[in-house]
Amino acid sequence: MLNQNQTPLLDALKANAARPHAPFYTPGHKQGKGVSQPLADLLGTKIFRADLTELADLDNLFAPQGVIQEAQQLAAEAFGASQTWFLVNGSTCGIEAAILATCGTGDKIILPRNVHSSAIAGLILSGAIPIFLNPEYDPVLDIAHSITPNAVESALQQHPDAKAVLTVYPTYYGVCGDLSAIASITHQYNIPLLVDEAHGAHFAFHPELPTPALAAGADLTVQSIHKVLGAMTQASMLHVQGNRIDCDRISKALQLVQSTSPSYLLLASLDAARQQMALYGKMLMSRTLQLADEARTKISQIPGLSVLQILSKPSEAGLGGSPGFVALDKTRLTVTVSGLGLTGFEADEILDEKFAVTAEFASLQHLTFIISLGNTPADIEQLVQGFTALAKEYRRTNLAVKRHIWQDLFTTQCHALCCSPREAFFAVSEILPLIQTSKRICTEIVCPYPPGIPVLMPGEVITKPVLDYLQQIQAMGGFISGCNDTSLKTLKVVKI
Repeated sequence: MLNQNQTPLLDALKANAARPHAPFYTPGHKQGKGVSQPLADLLGTKIFRADLTELADLDNLFAPQGVIQEAQQLAAEAFGASQTWFLVNGSTCGIEAAILATCGTGDKIILPRNVHSSAIAGLILSGAIPIFLNPEYDPVLDIAHSITPNAVESALQQHPDAKAVLTVYPTYYGVCGDLSAIASITHQYNIPLLVDEAHGAHFAFHPELPTPALAAGADLTVQSIHKVLGAMTQASMLHVQGNRIDCDRISKALQLVQSTSPSYLLLASLDAARQQMALYGKMLMSRTLQLADEARTKISQIPGLSVLQILSKPSEAGLGGSPGFVALDKTRLTVTVSGLGLTGFEADEILDEKFAVTAEFASLQHLTFIISLGNTPADIEQLVQGFTALAKEYRRTNLAVKRHIWQDLFTTQCHALCCSPREAFFAVSEILPLIQTSKRICTEIVCPYPPGIPVLMPGEVITKPVLDYLQQIQAMGGFISGCNDTSLKTLKVVKI
């Protein structure tokens, strides 16, 4: 057992920041003496004293032998991994590296269609061929959940030459599928299970939270420590266990997708966040769960509102209890607002502007909130008061939102890939008005963000339902990202 009280990287950074010396190395601001006054007014100068480069005492992220190696070993033990890598380019680079390390050009990888755009980037970089699976769909809430074990088994039977399976656990809504069963099926083919666990870094620290991906049998998992724990934005970790993953390939892949000038502020924040959770994680998560339960109970009692939850009766549609929804992260609160006659986008704008309550993201019928160790009872009170006022003051009589829109999208899109994402991405392209792009091959990633799930990706045939969906999202206040023209007047397609 390692001493989880230690923070070797944080301590080394603190010592070097305080050491009097004449700096003739990057960064150019020289420990804050050269920063602009407006920036110093916002952040102060102390933080810049610790914004250092790869000095001798601070180790090297790509060949760690000192304090970074020690900090990563402590993290591996705390999160239940055999080896851990610190990431300064977010979980995005971790997902890309996972695919690069397991798949080459033309190799097949099985993954859900509702993956994050980072997985699509991994396909483009690696040249891998995606075998997309439909996620389980909730027709009541119009939400896509996890892929099911049966879907994975069927895909592996049809594609026994696949090199890996990748899944999302939990989804952006906090929904967890049957990862243990998926791991068991995947391992029967002696291939690794890769998990995008960006929103599940806290699972290892409380028994009332879903089973962590590694404990459920994942071979590799990527976690955004900054999303739900105490690290700085972009600070993430990649964990591996077992022998199905070549760790040397992971290290080499990370050298391709991470900055060669990593921020030691981000790295030190990972060290500190690990220590915080290793020592006080259960207490912090108990308090967080208590706040989340209070919010869920009070909001569910407001007329016109309902909250996403999992019940013990699988027959109750929209409430979990299915292979694609076996557990729910209770710190993730999704509120359905369509009963108020409002879209999620409208409710989001009202809550933010009128009641100073800001959600993580909005969708057509829902608002989703992340309740974390940083929230307070006052935050929960403000959230409940905001929804109470929203229900009283802004309720309308009807809402014209197309139902089953996710189902329409996935059934039309999952079988529309006609070339690899890499081939389409690098193909000669042309820009056409949106109305002229139906039945053409897309060359760019197009997704409403958040949650950053691509509706179109390179290599897919553009269909009318997809165009209608994107325009509906935009008309209702959503933001389209990833593509060259975010106004969505044009799209880039493969030139004929």
